[in-house]
Parts: sequence; C-alpha cells; structure tokens
Amino acid sequence: MINKDLLDILACPQCKGPVELTKEENGLVCDKCRLMYEIIDDIPVMLIDKAIRLDRKKP
Repeated sequence: MINKDLLDILACPQCKGPVELTKEENGLVCDKCRLMYEIIDDIPVMLIDKAIRLDRKKP
C-alpha cells in the first residue's frame, strides 16, 4: 500500500495535475491526461513512457 503522505505530494509528470489511487490500489491515475502510472513493489513508476493510456470516458 502506498503511503498517504506520498500520495498527497505526487503529481502527474506530464501535466503536473493531481493523481488518484485506483480502486485496486495497483496504480495512480491522472484524469486529465487519462494515464495510469503502475505501482510495482509499493513504488509508483512515474515515467510518462511507462504509463498506461486509458480509454476516454464515455459521455
């Protein structure tokens, strides 16, 4: 599990916006960029080229 204090200071490396923990707690999502940064061994991988692109939200 990721530390709450760490989660509070992390930002999306692409847009510098906030990131939120996924329900499964396996990644951090930037809603603006629609990117998910995986958490591996309790360490978030905050690299744009390693991020997973999410489908756009449907209206």
